[in-house]
Amino acid sequence: MTGTTPRGVAGEQAAARWVREMFGRVAPRYDFLNHLLSFNLDKRWRARLAARVAPALARPGARALDLCCGTGDVLLALLEVGQPVWPAAVLGADFSHPMLVEARRKIAAGNFSSPVLEADALMLPLRLASLDLVTIAFGFRNLANYRAGFQELLRVLKPGGLVAILEFSQPTHRAIAGPYRFFSRFVLPRVGGLISGVPEAYSYLPESIQKFPGAEDLAQQMREAGFSSVDFERLMGGLVALHLGRK
Repeated sequence: MTGTTPRGVAGEQAAARWVREMFGRVAPRYDFLNHLLSFNLDKRWRARLAARVAPALARPGARALDLCCGTGDVLLALLEVGQPVWPAAVLGADFSHPMLVEARRKIAAGNFSSPVLEADALMLPLRLASLDLVTIAFGFRNLANYRAGFQELLRVLKPGGLVAILEFSQPTHRAIAGPYRFFSRFVLPRVGGLISGVPEAYSYLPESIQKFPGAEDLAQQMREAGFSSVDFERLMGGLVALHLGRK
């Protein structure tokens, strides 16, 4: 296992710094571009994640973390799926301050109360075995060290705790794979770069997906890291995969 490798960047610290600065620059247009470039399918994928982890949120006294929470879309989905049935404590964490500013605004606008932490996913300011659930949507592939990321997840999860990783993958359906390759190579970098004003961010996106392990490989890496009951489901012909694993 390795970690994210932005073009022209060497070393884990430099990679993490590049990713943090990049997300800070795209934060003002991040939600708009997510919805536009996914044809609003990103909302459906996040809703699927929230539905799959709902039983973990329903545990009495459950504590959950949405890691790499960005502007808070998954965090809000987790809060919404449990209201008003159970009062699970859900918090968010991200290392991009501009993203968290937007997340806090959206949480307040939704009349929710949920803390968000500015923190590195590889060094979380949380106690050993303190969480029942950790979710990560479209953020794990941006970590500078995947093995260290898995180990930190295992550290903060309680025995029996659940991790859910929603991430782009490699399409397995021919009807999806061909158009997606064209879209990611020619359309996404141009449209994303033009609207965001940060062209390197939307060149990095398809490159990072191509370098990231496929669904089967990621599941195996989770098992090797120490997770049990690892399973995954492909969404949208394999364009996205949702992985679940237990500590």
